[in-house]
Amino acid sequence: MRSKLVARPFLVLMVCAALALVGCSKKEEGGSAAGGGSAETVSVAFVPKIQGVPYFEAMNTGGKQAAQDLGLEWIYKGPTTADPGAQTDIVKSLIQQKVDVLVVAPNDPDSMAPILADAKSKGIRVMTSDTDAPNSVRELFVNQATAEGIGQGLTDALLEEAGSDAQYAIVSCGQTAANLNSWIEVQKAYTAEKYPNAKIVDIVYAGEDEAKAVAMAKDLMNANPNIKGLVGECTSSAPGVAKAVKEAGKIGKVFTVGLGTPQAMKPYLDDGSSSAAILWDVEQLGYLTAWSAKQLYDNKELQATNQVNDKLTAVEYFPEDKMVLLGPPLRITKDIVSQFSY
Repeated sequence: MRSKLVARPFLVLMVCAALALVGCSKKEEGGSAAGGGSAETVSVAFVPKIQGVPYFEAMNTGGKQAAQDLGLEWIYKGPTTADPGAQTDIVKSLIQQKVDVLVVAPNDPDSMAPILADAKSKGIRVMTSDTDAPNSVRELFVNQATAEGIGQGLTDALLEEAGSDAQYAIVSCGQTAANLNSWIEVQKAYTAEKYPNAKIVDIVYAGEDEAKAVAMAKDLMNANPNIKGLVGECTSSAPGVAKAVKEAGKIGKVFTVGLGTPQAMKPYLDDGSSSAAILWDVEQLGYLTAWSAKQLYDNKELQATNQVNDKLTAVEYFPEDKMVLLGPPLRITKDIVSQFSY
């Protein structure tokens, strides 16, 4: 009988010791496991502006590849429309899931800021990618290209075709999208400086709705008979403005450029309804996003230039802005569009 009584407290001690060991293996703040043991798989959640469009699906492809290479859990979940409220609900659900790193491309940076603050207060590392929330607590921003590079690239590509004195209009997407608005501000200033005889006659907003972009572009051409150019400011309005020109029978009379994914733009580049797409390697942007999330979680100090993979060999980091920069934008024309699979 005595042996059984002794065994019970011994068993209790063994259970407590086991629980203590389990507790020691849990991730501590900063992301590393205690005692040099292997940490649990790091979960990185990316919330795009809208799920299902080619652009963000290409980012997802790159993110999944990075997760495979780096041993991450990659979660990709976004709203089906460019609705700030729907996006907020998804972010809140991911906070409840207690993901390790939360990355958002906010539709409305200002309304997203308090949600990101809540995530950070709960120990979640917080980032933005593709679109920044500069007035938030985000710890890192993965930027595809500078606003100057994109805005100037769009303007040059359009006015080299439409003429340095052309009247043109911009069909943007989300009215509160910080990245799109920053590009438009550059286009305004750069047009006035380099092309003083050109004029931006209107700026309209189609959300992330290609059909709406087509209709708005047609309305702009009808309301402004002297218009010679249209800019599609995102990956839904870029093919939208080109399609409008094609359907209106104005190829060669009204020129278009835009932020379009290569395969979505290919038919319009081929038939001349679009002169160029200004973009970047979107899959590599997704890869860089996941890689950066891993560095942030591991508290790795980023260098002035960083080797990310075989394609991204010198990614710049700007500590004053807490920004990682993918690189300069590309001008995608009909001659090189087939090099891209998305």
